[in-house]
Amino acid sequence: MSDHFFVVTGGPGAGKTSLITELARRGFHTIPESGRAIISEELQRGGDALPWADRLAYAERMLEQDLRAYSATQALSGAVIFDRGIPDILGYLTLCGLPVPPHVAAAAKSARYNRRAFLVPFWDKIFTQDSERKKTRAEAEATCAVIRETYTALGYQITELPRADITTRADFICAQRVN
Repeated sequence: MSDHFFVVTGGPGAGKTSLITELARRGFHTIPESGRAIISEELQRGGDALPWADRLAYAERMLEQDLRAYSATQALSGAVIFDRGIPDILGYLTLCGLPVPPHVAAAAKSARYNRRAFLVPFWDKIFTQDSERKKTRAEAEATCAVIRETYTALGYQITELPRADITTRADFICAQRVN
C-alpha cells in the first residue's frame, strides 16, 4: 500500500478534475484521470476504445495507463493525488454489466492507495456534459453509487467531500492531513 497516494473519485461532472487542478496549484503532486485522456486520444485517431464503443478495450487502456502512473510515482515524496484510481475500473465494468477480468481485480487489490478515498458526490448544481462526458444525470448518480460500493468492498474508508466550491473542497482535503 502507498500511504502517500490519495484517490479523489466519484461520478462524472462532480468537480473532481477542477479540484485536482486546485490541489496541483497548491503544490501537490497530481495524476490526471486516465479515462479522459484515452477518450481524447481515441477520438483524435478514430479509435473505438471508448466508453460508448468498445468498453472492455477502454477499461484495458485505463488499467494500462493507471498502472504506469502508479508505478512511475512510487518514488515521489509527499502526497500524490490521483484523479480516480484503479478501483474505478472495476466500478466502470460493473456499471456496464461487464465481467471483471481476473487481472483487473488483481491489480485493484495489489496496487493500493491510502486507505482513505475521497468521494466527490453527485451535485446537480454543477453537473455538466461535454463531448467527452456524455453520461446523463441518472448515470452520473449511479456511477457515484457504484464507485462508493467498489471502494468500500476493497476495504477503503470513504470520506465524502462537501458540496461546496473548489477552494472549500481543497481546504477540506488539506485539513485531512494528506501532506
